[in-house]
Amino acid sequence: MGPWEVILLLLCMSSTCLGQAVEGSGSRDRTRLISGRGSINLGQRWGSKSPLMNTSANLTEITSIKSSFEFRTLDPEGVVFYGDTKGGADWFVLGLRGGVPEMQVGKANTLTSVAGGPKLNDGKWHKVEIHSKGVFVVLEVDGTAALVLGLHTNPEDCNLEGKMRLSLGGILVRELELLNPLRTEMDGCVRAGNWLNLSTPWEIDVNEELRPCFDEIQKGSYFPGTGLALFNSSDFPAKQMDEGGAEVKIQGHSSEWNGTVLSLTGSQDKPVLTITAKAQTAELIVTFGTQTATLKLGPHSLALKLSSHAVQVELGQQQLSKLVDVTHDWVTMWNKGMVLAFGGVPGDSDSQWLEGCLSLIQVQGQDVDLDWALQKHSFISSHSCPFSP
Repeated sequence: MGPWEVILLLLCMSSTCLGQAVEGSGSRDRTRLISGRGSINLGQRWGSKSPLMNTSANLTEITSIKSSFEFRTLDPEGVVFYGDTKGGADWFVLGLRGGVPEMQVGKANTLTSVAGGPKLNDGKWHKVEIHSKGVFVVLEVDGTAALVLGLHTNPEDCNLEGKMRLSLGGILVRELELLNPLRTEMDGCVRAGNWLNLSTPWEIDVNEELRPCFDEIQKGSYFPGTGLALFNSSDFPAKQMDEGGAEVKIQGHSSEWNGTVLSLTGSQDKPVLTITAKAQTAELIVTFGTQTATLKLGPHSLALKLSSHAVQVELGQQQLSKLVDVTHDWVTMWNKGMVLAFGGVPGDSDSQWLEGCLSLIQVQGQDVDLDWALQKHSFISSHSCPFSP
């Protein structure tokens, strides 16, 4: 079995039994209808476990449990697809963890979690199809059978008078019900969906602004000029000055950035440090307290080192002279907790939000996943940027 030939999409149902469920939440006056055939960007509900969109169908209308769709992501963790019957008593979740497909099933008093196959977060489109064959559920990826699962259900438990709910990009059960807790946000796209051969459209909140999927993607975190991502600096403990202090590295083509790349705010709710890219003048402006210095933007990555009384900034081969401020011990303040923001200045309505791709963010040598931010604007793509040749 070659690379990218396996994806795990196990439905806790078979052609012998499709149980009872309840209606999807929300009334039609609060929702609008979306075709399941088009491209759907799943990565826009950060901080919410609820799905991006839902659909439901009478079980008597379901003549086949064949579903197919195309899926693409660079995100290592998140929920793709959810379904349930019996009012959520029986449910299934398809997600990725560490890029590897994972399926969790809850049925009666039993919880099951299964994972396997190669990593699927390669940024390529893959056609996924699931269909029943007797008591077996067969998974195909890109036209090749990848997995066969046998399911046995007691026919006496069947009730074909209820409904089934399906959801994309979230779950309808409490996170505590999962056997293995999963970060639900998924920066990925599905398209060309054929869901149980039904023509029923998906329902989405009338106020939800759907973002399109990028034509092509590359690794990184994309800031569209709206909002920021916040972390607590104390989550990345700094060393004392003689051991290196606090260090932030951001990879990317800095000449393609415009707006506030990074800010650091102390207890007075005023930014101690801001680093802002000005595309019109091709400058990177560093402000540390009352001091300001400038570097030239280009095909360079950014490195910041904060010591007890100074800050050092590098942009490619360019290096600023240290900006010194002895009014505080900045390393101690960092370790006590400051607001580390990417993409803007928190609480500043005049802040110029960043537009551009940060290919890789590292703090204290640790790769930063924006999905784990304390706060993040939903329009920021944590793991994918539009492809730039």
